Amino acid sequence: MPEWPLPETFPSGSGAVRWNRLGGADRPPLVLLHGTPFSSYVWRAVARSLAREHQVFVWDMPGYGMSEKSAGQDVSLAAQGRVFTELLSHWGLQEPLVVAHDFGGAVALRAHLLHDAAYRALALVDPVALAPWGSPFFRLVRDHAEVFEQLPPALHEALVREYVASTGGPGLHPVVLERLVGPWLGESGQPAFYRQIAQADQRYTDEIQDRYAGIGVPTVICWGEEDAWIPVAKGRELAATVPGARWEPIAHAGHLVQEDAPAELTAALLDFLRRVP
Repeated sequence: MPEWPLPETFPSGSGAVRWNRLGGADRPPLVLLHGTPFSSYVWRAVARSLAREHQVFVWDMPGYGMSEKSAGQDVSLAAQGRVFTELLSHWGLQEPLVVAHDFGGAVALRAHLLHDAAYRALALVDPVALAPWGSPFFRLVRDHAEVFEQLPPALHEALVREYVASTGGPGLHPVVLERLVGPWLGESGQPAFYRQIAQADQRYTDEIQDRYAGIGVPTVICWGEEDAWIPVAKGRELAATVPGARWEPIAHAGHLVQEDAPAELTAALLDFLRRVP
């Protein structure tokens, strides 16, 4: 992906993490977290826009995108929360602005609530946060990951493509769809796809769900109104749980709001971030 380079490497406790930084070092730091089964690539348009006012950090979680994928790798929410905390220390960020999507929302919440990662403000975009979560397909694969791992490569590729394309909204551009599917193919990609689903245990959000009412940083919750993976009602429920949380529904967008409505999402984020003390 030459148009979305991640030239830096951090040796985390769960494998090598690829990352990059956009924007001037004199600007307020902001970190973007992706979800599953995606990578930081989904943030490319939003990141470049935010970098006009912020120093933006982007990274692929272990087991995702351009970061390390290996047998026996711990890519659970628990591991990713620890890795994110390690990264913040590596970057020297004490109170960054944090914007997190999907699975990345749970990662950011765990780092904040369990590992004392301090944020200046938190923006959650269609996050995995409230039980129950996981589409019927996701739960089926999670419960039978060892069977799906045996699929012939062509069938596996078709399955991943259909799954990634099922997020709701207007649909993904074919080039974008190929970019999102690509990391999950081949000798390392195919087992990595099922590995991350097999380790997606709801107990990792159950452990922190009761703590959301204690979140004290400015928070906004953005949600694609046509999200086919996590109903918009979950977003309203989460917004009512976090004290003072701002609610920002995004019209004509599915679960991948960054792809479906990047301009609208960027506008909502900038309006929120510019109001943060």
